[in-house]
Parts: sequence; C-alpha cells; structure tokens
Amino acid sequence: MVRGKSTERMNTPHPDVVEALPHMVVDPPATPTTCRGHLTERARWQWRPADGGDPATGIQDFLTDHGLPLHDLARPTPGHHSHTICGAALYVSATAGTLMVGGTPGPPSPADLPDIAVVVYGHTDTPPPPAATPTTGWWRGPWTESWTPHQHATAVEQVRHAIARGDVYQVNLVGHAAAPYAGNPLPALARLGRLPGARYGGVLTGPDWAIGCASPETLIEVHHGTLTTRPIKGTRPATRAGHADLLASAKERAEHIMIVDLERNDLARIAATGSVRVDDLFAVRRWCDLWQAESTIRAQAADGLSLADLLRAVCPGGSVTGAPKLAALQHIAALEPVGRGASMGGLGWISPGHIDLGLTIRTAAVDREAVHVWAGGGITSDSDPYAEVAEAAAKTTPVRAALH
Repeated sequence: MVRGKSTERMNTPHPDVVEALPHMVVDPPATPTTCRGHLTERARWQWRPADGGDPATGIQDFLTDHGLPLHDLARPTPGHHSHTICGAALYVSATAGTLMVGGTPGPPSPADLPDIAVVVYGHTDTPPPPAATPTTGWWRGPWTESWTPHQHATAVEQVRHAIARGDVYQVNLVGHAAAPYAGNPLPALARLGRLPGARYGGVLTGPDWAIGCASPETLIEVHHGTLTTRPIKGTRPATRAGHADLLASAKERAEHIMIVDLERNDLARIAATGSVRVDDLFAVRRWCDLWQAESTIRAQAADGLSLADLLRAVCPGGSVTGAPKLAALQHIAALEPVGRGASMGGLGWISPGHIDLGLTIRTAAVDREAVHVWAGGGITSDSDPYAEVAEAAAKTTPVRAALH
C-alpha cells in the first residue's frame, strides 16, 4: 500500500440519503444492550456555530419533533420500542457547550467535524445486513503534536500565575495530536471503544467523520428524574505504588474536591432544593494502565427541567474546564493552540426516561485527512509543569496504541 493520503476515505453518505444510512456504523456509546444490533437510523441533525441559533434549544426541538419529548426530566414520558423510535445518540462538542453558557470559544478545531450531532434511531427485530468491509487496510502515519513539551509546560506556568493573581482556582489544559491515515479507520476506532474501563465505549459516524470513544467518565446521567455526574480528577500509573501515591496526594485530592464542589453547584442550579448529595468521594478506579479518582454526585431534577436547561448547566464539563468555569474558559481559549474538537464534550444515548452522556475524554476523531487525539489535565497552584506534560502523555498512550 502507498503510505500517504488516499482517495478512498470513509464511504459515508449525506445524512438525508435514507437508503444509505444502514451502511453507517451503528454503535454509539451508552446504547442499551437490548438495542445493540437492532438500530436503524431515522433522522439526523448536525450543527456548527456558523449555522447560528441556540444549540441547546435546537437539540431539544429536533428530538421533540422526532418523538422524544424532553421538556420535563423530573416527569419523563414513557417510551416504546420495536419499529418505533428507540432513542437517539447525542454528541455535543466542548465548543458547543462553551457557547451554550456564553463562554469564550477557543481557536478553531483541527478536525473537520460538526459541533453537534443528534441521530434518532428506530428499533427493529430485522436489522439490515452489515455493510461490506472495504478491502483496503488501515495505515496511520506519525503523530504531529499541536505543541511541544516546553510549550505545554509554559502554558501550565501561565495558569499557575493566573491562580496566584486570583483570576482562577483551577484550569484544565488540553493538547492535541494528528496523524495522516489511509484506508478504513472504523475498525481502529472500534478497538478504541473496547478498551478496558470504557464506560462510554463506542463509535458515532457521520458524513466523512467519525468519533471513537473509550471514556470512563459520566458527564450527566438522568434516570427517572435522578441526576448523576461522576467527575474524574487525579491520575497515577496502575501499580501498587501508584494507587498508594494517588490516595496520599494532597494536591490531587484538593484538585478533585474543587471540581466536585463545582459540579455540585452545577447540579444545584437545576435540582430540587436540598437534593444534591455526594454518594462516593475520591474513589480510586482503574482505566487501562491508570488509576483515576472518581466521585459520584446525585440530585433530583427540579420540576420542569428540560433537556436544554440540563445541557446549559453541565456543558462543558467542570472536570475539563476548571473553576470558576467561565473564567477558566477564558484562559483555555487564550492558551490552547488548537480547538478541542471531539474531545472534552459529551457523547451518549437519550431515550424516554433515560439520558446517559459520557465526557469525551480518551476520545479520537477522524475526518477526511487525519485521525485526531486530545489529552490534558487540571492545573492548580501546586502543579509541576513537566509532571503535567507526563500525565497528559500517559492518558493518551492507550488511545494512540489502539489506533495502531
């Protein structure tokens, strides 16, 4: 095979060509087990900032128009399966989330993707046969980083100075890398989605783009009126020493609790009064070759809470922005060299009575030209710049390895 750009890319049709839709990958993250292999696409809406309008309202209106009314999450509408609407996959980029809350958008994304994709599926007992796999193999070229380790470390120092001035308490910094490819990228993205610990493992495709996700982190789940978020902050190698070091780290615990407080406040704005609680604090769990600290925060949805209100409250996720959120977004926009693309957004499944969106960490995206990955970490006053560089590299290593 010639190693370079290929004229054969993902053969994905225009979303309005209904006859071609079964040829697209149907395996979005958080799809119910009983629905896997039984989904057929009914409708799709994609949005970019240039399209204008309010993206949160656009998502809600589109789903309502296609049989998924989500105007009162405290009193969900019962749904039906089999030959009717089963549910929908929802992808919301970090940029879309930033715009929802009036934040400062960062530089343009290096990946040519929509910022919102909503795909409505029906449930069928006789799914179409799988599309033929392209005969061309998969080749991925070398990675090109969006910044050098020194530039990354310098950005960490700038955040530490901002914290010392009192501008922010914490800022999450994210870097990016891209690699050229040839052939069919979908099997590689599927491998990514099967990584151990991927609570939100799966692939979502569109015309000339695809997102593969192996995220362990819950951005927001709503089940029968209960809101749940599970922020992850704090990372160490998955060794006995790494486990002990993470539990003993005052810096990691302080960073984690700061984000727990931020996300408690996010939920409090949309929850029944007095219902916010932390059910699990700083629990150490494993993802691939890493230990990570996770907490679980729950609340009851306030009466009349709509999907649009929910998205405006939780997007973009606090664990990948910082505190205060709007101030952190200003520093992110100024310091990160490229946009966050498919990363640090939300991706998952919506059905009557249940919303389950993962935070798109440990995520890759493919457009016509390249495969893209992102990784980063939260910066506090105690952060060591080159330790933060190393942590980001550790997070992206399993993702890149899956895309071999």
